[in-house]
Amino acid sequence: MEVIISTTPDEAGRLAADAISGLVRRRPEAVLGVATGSSPLIIYNELGRRVAQGSLSLANARAFLLDEYVGLPADHPQRYRNVIRGEFVDKVDIDPAQVFGPDGLAADLASACEAYERAIADAGGIDLQILGIGTDGHIAFNEPGSSLASRTRIKTLTSQTRSDNARFFGGNVEVVPQHCLTQGIGTILQARHILLVASGRGKAEAVHQLAEGPVSAMWPATALQLHPHVTVLLDTAAASRLQLASYYIGTYQGKPSWQGF
Repeated sequence: MEVIISTTPDEAGRLAADAISGLVRRRPEAVLGVATGSSPLIIYNELGRRVAQGSLSLANARAFLLDEYVGLPADHPQRYRNVIRGEFVDKVDIDPAQVFGPDGLAADLASACEAYERAIADAGGIDLQILGIGTDGHIAFNEPGSSLASRTRIKTLTSQTRSDNARFFGGNVEVVPQHCLTQGIGTILQARHILLVASGRGKAEAVHQLAEGPVSAMWPATALQLHPHVTVLLDTAAASRLQLASYYIGTYQGKPSWQGF
């Protein structure tokens, strides 16, 4: 796990976009895993800027969402297919038909989850997965207590997650859905490169557990310690609980230029 502490959000967005740009240069048909939430926005904004200036194209790429609420109408602004359209798809030149998500409106949710797993496998798997992290350490909607081997499935959201997400629903926690479909931790761990971005002091304890705590279902993101290629991009506030912060800074400063991400 490589931990990079940036002084500004713009720097974190640039580094993440560098990793994605390098991947797409090597493999124009790359498969990206995209996440909603506030943290990845700095990445999508930078990717949009590069596409607009002509230095990057995602025209041949494909993308898979991490998760989706269950039961939100197709035109609901917080349905994740709609959110990712506004935050990512509309900013770049990816074909909207090549952006996929689990079907939270399916009559048979279990079958929809199985179909989503097959779709990811049929695409050759995720080349680079973008992740955020919840204040309780959840990744995607894998709440504390989730199996570290889990696959795409239906999950019940914790009160903490619903409270955190109420800001997207006019501050009313009662209208935040109770259920979602989410890639499992086992599914996420099959991505070839995982890029997690976090900002703000509210994420500091989760980040500390992610990088320095024991692997535990109580902090689902700690499962990323078992992955061979994880990049964690943090601002100084999110890094404020790290015991090895000075080591991470020194390691990054001394990183060989050829190593890349």
